[in-house]
Amino acid sequence: MNFATPQLNLMLAWLWVILGCGGGFGLGTGFHREEWLGGYASFKRRLYRLGHISFFGLAILNLMFYLTVQSCDPASVGVAIAGWAFIIGAIFMPACCLIMAHQPRLRVLFLVPVLSLLMGTLLTLWEVIHL
Repeated sequence: MNFATPQLNLMLAWLWVILGCGGGFGLGTGFHREEWLGGYASFKRRLYRLGHISFFGLAILNLMFYLTVQSCDPASVGVAIAGWAFIIGAIFMPACCLIMAHQPRLRVLFLVPVLSLLMGTLLTLWEVIHL
Protein backbone atom coordinates (compact mmCIF):
# COMPACT_ATOMS: atom_id res chain seq x y z
CA MET A 1 0.00 0.00 0.00
CA ASN A 2 1.23 3.45 -0.87
CA PHE A 3 -0.45 6.07 1.30
CA ALA A 4 0.04 9.80 0.90
CA THR A 5 1.15 11.51 4.08
CA PRO A 6 -2.25 13.12 4.83
CA GLN A 7 -3.87 9.68 4.58
CA LEU A 8 -1.40 8.39 7.19
CA ASN A 9 -2.28 11.34 9.43
CA LEU A 10 -5.96 10.44 9.14
CA MET A 11 -5.30 6.78 9.99
CA LEU A 12 -3.06 7.79 12.90
CA ALA A 13 -5.77 10.13 14.21
CA TRP A 14 -8.31 7.32 14.46
CA LEU A 15 -5.75 4.87 15.83
CA TRP A 16 -4.82 7.42 18.51
CA VAL A 17 -8.49 7.74 19.52
CA ILE A 18 -8.60 3.96 19.95
CA LEU A 19 -5.35 3.98 21.95
CA GLY A 20 -6.62 6.89 24.06
CA CYS A 21 -9.76 4.94 24.91
CA GLY A 22 -7.76 1.79 25.65
CA GLY A 23 -5.25 3.72 27.72
CA GLY A 24 -8.08 5.36 29.64
CA PHE A 25 -9.52 1.96 30.35
CA GLY A 26 -6.13 0.72 31.56
CA LEU A 27 -5.57 3.76 33.78
CA GLY A 28 -9.14 3.55 35.00
CA THR A 29 -8.54 0.14 36.53
CA GLY A 30 -6.25 1.65 39.17
CA PHE A 31 -7.37 5.23 39.68
CA HIS A 32 -9.61 4.40 42.65
CA ARG A 33 -6.62 3.30 44.75
CA GLU A 34 -5.35 6.27 46.75
CA GLU A 35 -1.64 5.50 46.37
CA TRP A 36 -1.75 4.12 42.81
CA LEU A 37 1.33 5.30 40.91
CA GLY A 38 2.38 7.29 43.96
CA GLY A 39 -0.92 9.07 44.64
CA TYR A 40 -3.02 11.53 42.66
CA ALA A 41 -0.49 14.38 42.65
CA SER A 42 2.60 12.25 42.08
CA PHE A 43 4.94 13.03 39.20
CA LYS A 44 4.54 9.54 37.74
CA ARG A 45 0.75 9.63 37.80
CA ARG A 46 0.65 13.13 36.27
CA LEU A 47 2.83 11.96 33.38
CA TYR A 48 0.67 8.88 32.82
CA ARG A 49 -2.38 11.17 32.63
CA LEU A 50 -0.56 13.55 30.28
CA GLY A 51 0.41 10.65 28.03
CA HIS A 52 -3.17 9.40 28.03
CA ILE A 53 -4.72 12.73 27.11
CA SER A 54 -2.01 13.38 24.50
CA PHE A 55 -3.47 10.54 22.42
CA PHE A 56 -6.74 12.47 22.07
CA GLY A 57 -5.14 15.89 21.58
CA LEU A 58 -2.74 14.64 18.94
CA ALA A 59 -5.50 12.69 17.21
CA ILE A 60 -7.38 15.96 16.85
CA LEU A 61 -4.25 17.75 15.59
CA ASN A 62 -3.62 15.06 12.95
CA LEU A 63 -7.28 15.15 11.91
CA MET A 64 -7.10 18.95 11.63
CA PHE A 65 -3.99 18.58 9.46
CA TYR A 66 -5.73 16.06 7.22
CA LEU A 67 -8.77 18.31 6.77
CA THR A 68 -6.67 21.44 6.26
CA VAL A 69 -4.42 20.06 3.54
CA GLN A 70 -7.38 18.92 1.44
CA SER A 71 -7.28 22.42 -0.02
CA CYS A 72 -3.45 22.50 -0.41
CA ASP A 73 -1.17 21.12 -3.08
CA PRO A 74 -0.75 17.44 -2.09
CA ALA A 75 2.59 17.28 -3.93
CA SER A 76 3.99 20.12 -1.83
CA VAL A 77 7.16 19.31 0.08
CA GLY A 78 5.84 21.44 2.95
CA VAL A 79 2.71 19.29 3.24
CA ALA A 80 4.76 16.09 3.25
CA ILE A 81 7.21 17.35 5.88
CA ALA A 82 4.41 18.75 8.03
CA GLY A 83 2.52 15.47 7.83
CA TRP A 84 5.53 13.48 8.98
CA ALA A 85 6.28 16.03 11.70
CA PHE A 86 2.76 15.55 13.10
CA ILE A 87 3.16 11.76 12.95
CA ILE A 88 6.52 11.87 14.72
CA GLY A 89 5.16 14.24 17.37
CA ALA A 90 2.13 12.03 17.95
CA ILE A 91 4.28 8.93 18.40
CA PHE A 92 6.92 10.51 20.59
CA MET A 93 4.71 12.55 22.96
CA PRO A 94 3.01 9.65 24.78
CA ALA A 95 6.26 7.65 24.58
CA CYS A 96 8.19 10.50 26.20
CA CYS A 97 5.55 10.81 28.92
CA LEU A 98 5.92 7.13 29.75
CA ILE A 99 9.72 7.26 29.69
CA MET A 100 9.80 10.44 31.79
CA ALA A 101 7.46 8.94 34.38
CA HIS A 102 10.16 6.41 35.16
CA GLN A 103 13.33 8.29 34.17
CA PRO A 104 12.81 12.01 34.97
CA ARG A 105 16.38 12.88 34.07
CA LEU A 106 15.56 12.16 30.41
CA ARG A 107 13.22 15.18 30.15
CA VAL A 108 15.29 16.53 27.25
CA LEU A 109 13.55 13.87 25.13
CA PHE A 110 10.45 16.10 25.16
CA LEU A 111 12.25 18.29 22.63
CA VAL A 112 11.57 15.65 19.96
CA PRO A 113 7.75 15.78 20.03
CA VAL A 114 7.54 19.47 20.91
CA LEU A 115 9.84 20.64 18.11
CA SER A 116 8.29 18.18 15.67
CA LEU A 117 4.76 19.40 16.41
CA LEU A 118 5.88 23.03 16.24
CA MET A 119 7.51 22.42 12.85
CA GLY A 120 4.38 20.67 11.56
CA THR A 121 2.21 23.54 12.73
CA LEU A 122 4.42 26.23 11.20
CA LEU A 123 4.69 24.40 7.87
CA THR A 124 0.93 23.88 7.75
CA LEU A 125 0.35 27.55 8.45
CA TRP A 126 2.83 28.41 5.68
CA GLU A 127 0.91 26.18 3.24
CA VAL A 128 -2.42 27.74 4.26
CA ILE A 129 -1.06 31.28 3.84
CA HIS A 130 0.15 30.40 0.35
CA LEU A 131 -3.07 28.87 -0.98
